[in-house]
Amino acid sequence: MARFKYSGRDRRGKKQGTMNAASRREAMVKLKEQGIRVIEMTEVPETLMTKDLSFGNPVKLQHFVIYLRQFATLLKAGVTVVDATAILAVQTESKGLKKALLAVEQELREGNPYSDSVSKHKKIFDSMFTNMVRAGEISGNIDETLERMAEHYEKQHFTRQKIKSALTYPIVIGIIAIAVVIFLLVAVVPTFVKMFDDLEAELPAITKFVLSASNFVQSFWWLLALILILMVVLFTYLKRNKKAKYYFDYILLKIPVFGKMLQKAALARMMRTLSSLFSSSVPILQAMAIVEKVVENDVIAKVINESRNSLEKGRSMAEPMKEHWAFPPLVTQMITIGESTGALDVMLNKIAEFYEKEVETATDQLKSLIEPMMIVFLAGVVGIIVLAIMLPQFEMFKQF
Repeated sequence: MARFKYSGRDRRGKKQGTMNAASRREAMVKLKEQGIRVIEMTEVPETLMTKDLSFGNPVKLQHFVIYLRQFATLLKAGVTVVDATAILAVQTESKGLKKALLAVEQELREGNPYSDSVSKHKKIFDSMFTNMVRAGEISGNIDETLERMAEHYEKQHFTRQKIKSALTYPIVIGIIAIAVVIFLLVAVVPTFVKMFDDLEAELPAITKFVLSASNFVQSFWWLLALILILMVVLFTYLKRNKKAKYYFDYILLKIPVFGKMLQKAALARMMRTLSSLFSSSVPILQAMAIVEKVVENDVIAKVINESRNSLEKGRSMAEPMKEHWAFPPLVTQMITIGESTGALDVMLNKIAEFYEKEVETATDQLKSLIEPMMIVFLAGVVGIIVLAIMLPQFEMFKQF
């Protein structure tokens, strides 16, 4: 929703003010309905106070899936695309989606195709969605395309949630462990320092180590904070720099246990997206170019680009994959069979289903394995500090 500043006239004389509207034309219509003849109108630039500060996609995936389901149902019921968009703009709970749909509705009323209208909102409607909708418009089965897209995003969301749940637990436990250790070193250990100084006996090595760690944290806490900030900056740089991100993704795929899970998730996402595009009659070269952008792993994306070049030269898309360690024989063999039999979309779907189940199984096993390990780790860290405090006290009690 944009904001427009206007000046004009009505029966009482000059009028000026501001108005919120999806487009300049909508603002003009609203003012005309109020009896105001617009003389001048300018769009007010966004500021930090008015700008919608959102990172990534501003629409939750579940809201987007609901929108696709409802849109497909309305179209099957005979409701026009314009009216369906207007209805869903009112019904949706997502502010980002509502804002986009109001703008899309205005574009549709001006005679623009739906695919062209949504392509102007790339943060919400990605290139895959736009191309599949465009293919649906050409074939005349846009409602079926929307249903297929809803299923695609649902499965994608399920796989992502599985990965997040597997990675979140150790991260949360790790943060809790660090917080507990810092609290003990800063607030608890220093209270025993004077008592330890009064002891003439030699302190155990573990106690000396914990006291040194406590002194270091209290004296150089700013250095620890600086290291944390530098790590965040470095991570952000690695994600944004193209060359650095490739090596970062390479390392992620090579990490023991987690790497295999991330590899399977990337392959599932790639195959699911490619299958959805191919089954919606999107040309294979165009589909490969789209998948290269949405796969979210530069190592996999590079191989996809090589496969696309192989197709352009009239060779098999599986050839570059056979030469790369990230693609297991199962993937290349099924793709080769799909190419030779003309059932590539079916084979891609089968591969996607296989790796989605593999990710689900791997995450469940990983969570059951990590939970006791992280509990033991947290107990061990806290236990070492407690033991370092208690050992000198035992020595002191022996003297009495």
